Amino acid sequence: MTEVQERRKKTVEASMTEQVHLIMQQHLNGGGRLFGGALMQWLDEVAGVVAMRHAETYRVVTAAVDNLQFKHAIYEGEIVVLKGYVTYVGRTSMEVEIDTYVEQPDGMRHTVNRAFFVMVAVDEDQKPIQVPELIITTEGEKARNEKFCAADHS
Repeated sequence: MTEVQERRKKTVEASMTEQVHLIMQQHLNGGGRLFGGALMQWLDEVAGVVAMRHAETYRVVTAAVDNLQFKHAIYEGEIVVLKGYVTYVGRTSMEVEIDTYVEQPDGMRHTVNRAFFVMVAVDEDQKPIQVPELIITTEGEKARNEKFCAADHS
């Protein structure tokens, strides 16, 4: 008789990740704004760290970028904060939402970007592996999880 192993469970908070950047000259495009490619790299890094923490492995891959919305420009001297967290978990995949803010000197944050990544945990042979289930503890987490479930992912 085969013993069924119970699937691990983790909270959203357990893998939440925050990354901070001071925007300097080397981050700018010809128009004096943050180069979109630099932000996309940082977003992929945050998504990767969130997924690694949730899946408890360094082996995760970016399967898709569901959505990437640039809402406002970012300029030299501004502080940019990227905050990522798991919103949905399948058997081997995770949706990671990353919100990007410009932080004002008084600590207030204004949203400048929102992105959704689908990350997959893999083994040494690059085959998908099971990830822990997601424990939903707040109304906000529940709403984000339900939004993913209601969306068309074809």
